[in-house]
Parts: sequence; structure tokens; C-alpha cells
Amino acid sequence: MVEAIIGLLIALAPLALMLLTLAGMWTTYVKANQPGWAAIIPIYNIWVLLKIVDRPGWWLVLFFIPLVNLIIGILVILDLAKAFGKGIGFALGLLFFPFVFYPLLGFGDARYRKSTPY
Repeated sequence: MVEAIIGLLIALAPLALMLLTLAGMWTTYVKANQPGWAAIIPIYNIWVLLKIVDRPGWWLVLFFIPLVNLIIGILVILDLAKAFGKGIGFALGLLFFPFVFYPLLGFGDARYRKSTPY
């Protein structure tokens, strides 16, 4: 019986982390004056994120090119942290621990500042 409960908790943990990340992304989009529901729509969420970080819309195509998408994704996350007045450390947190840092960004006291590309 105990093993079943532990197994259930282990199975539900990734779902809980995903929902926590999604809630943080939703509120981050809202803080950036974008619709929160856009965070849950595949591909469109990237389009809106590019808008938030002031990158051109054609960059969306770059997300479909293997290896290039990794570099572009990192640049966009760096720009997202910068758009909210955060540094590279916070951007690394968004990259490696999104289930912690997106809720910090969305529910925390960070304010959206219109991003300017490097």
C-alpha cells in the first residue's frame, strides 16, 4: 500500500512541476501585457514570447532548425530575463530550472520593461 502511494506521488510530481511552470509562464505573459492563455498554445507561445523580448517574428522559423533552435532559445531566454530587469544568473535559472524561475518571474515583484535587443 505504501509503495503504491509513493509510486503515485512520483508519477504526479512531473505533472505538478509542469503546472507550476505553466502558471508562472501565464502570469509572466500577463505582466508583459500579452494574453496569458498564449502561454499554453504551441508555436503561438513562441511567437508571443518573441514579441515580449522585441525579437522579429521571423525568428520563429529558427526554432525549427536543429541546433540553431538551441542557440536562439538561449538568446530569447536571456532577453526575457533582461526584459524583466534580471541578469544572466536569472536567465540560467529560467533555462535549467523553469519550474522555479518562471513562477518567481510571474508571481514575484519583477516588472516588465520593454526589452531592447543586445
